[in-house]
Amino acid sequence: MDTTSQTLARTPLYNLHLELGARMVPFAGYEMPVQYPTGVLKEHNHTRAQAGLFDVSHMGQVRLSGADAAAALESLVPVDVVDLPLNFQRYAMFTNEQGGILDDLMISNGGDHLFLVVNAACKQQDVAHMKKHLSGRCQIEEVTDRALLALQGPAAGAVMARLVPETATMIFMNTAKVTLVGVECYISRSGYTGEDGFEISVPEAKADELARLLLAQPEVAPIGLGARDSLRLEAGLCLYGHDMDVNTTPVEASLAWALSKARRADGARPGGYPGADIILRQLAEGASRKRVGLAVKDRMPVREGAELVTAEGHTIGKVTSGGFGPTVGAPVAMGYVATEFSKIGTTLNAIVRGKPVPVEVAKTPFAPQRYYRG
Repeated sequence: MDTTSQTLARTPLYNLHLELGARMVPFAGYEMPVQYPTGVLKEHNHTRAQAGLFDVSHMGQVRLSGADAAAALESLVPVDVVDLPLNFQRYAMFTNEQGGILDDLMISNGGDHLFLVVNAACKQQDVAHMKKHLSGRCQIEEVTDRALLALQGPAAGAVMARLVPETATMIFMNTAKVTLVGVECYISRSGYTGEDGFEISVPEAKADELARLLLAQPEVAPIGLGARDSLRLEAGLCLYGHDMDVNTTPVEASLAWALSKARRADGARPGGYPGADIILRQLAEGASRKRVGLAVKDRMPVREGAELVTAEGHTIGKVTSGGFGPTVGAPVAMGYVATEFSKIGTTLNAIVRGKPVPVEVAKTPFAPQRYYRG
């Protein structure tokens, strides 16, 4: 949590959060709701059972336009942007010359533009990075007059179809322009919980009205950052600045699935992005360490920063995310280990307050992903 003393920004839903009884905390330069009166556990379970509404307006929204925008953006990311189908989005990463991850982001093809959603704490640096490298090739516009809401959970599809019938035909990673509360909204069928759901970019002036409309649906409850973190951890999803950073490559972060075939050594457009030689070499030869899931064989939660050691006490890695998984009914974690210890079923210890807690390398996601694929 960001606890710096500078003035914190507020999202357009700030007053609504207070009205709903949220406990507000500093996060990525914003005052954000960590939980509502029902508490993190109930919010987590509600999202898994019905539908939760998240304010993610702190995230950055950026529009790239111009005939060369897709090819230009490809020079900064190891994914296929040129052949991204219309009205679809793709997960991507900005990399540095060492192959490290500057940020992870979503890219969607809006036809005459690309629409990017980037992390809150990285948005200024991401826009500066694009302006530095791409400004001669496309227009880069930070979108500062729109909020972003996420509706997540198995009932999200029914809720959205009730309000906007055409969303019923959307599948995972589809995007569309729809009318909600009388204004044009950009919507994607995606999210950060492992559940079916939608992310909705809405003009700032209408964000409160849209949030209230969604909360008026019987399936929907407001959800804070606390449950957002436990949901994404159970889904095995990385949190930037914790499970990956500038010193971690996509291969080390177990994100090789996101490195498009077209950009690989034998692909149509190999390399050509920062750190490509290092990333392609690791794809071919493997990396010396790897992000893994960790099932905790104890009631004691294992938190970020805990050292991972062998039975003999040799340090071979570190936990990067950890906590109680309400759906799993046990503590879960993710972290980095030397590759020879990354096999599913490998037993290790996490050192918590000086004591060893048994953990086992486990497959992620810990809770089944339920994205809607049609």
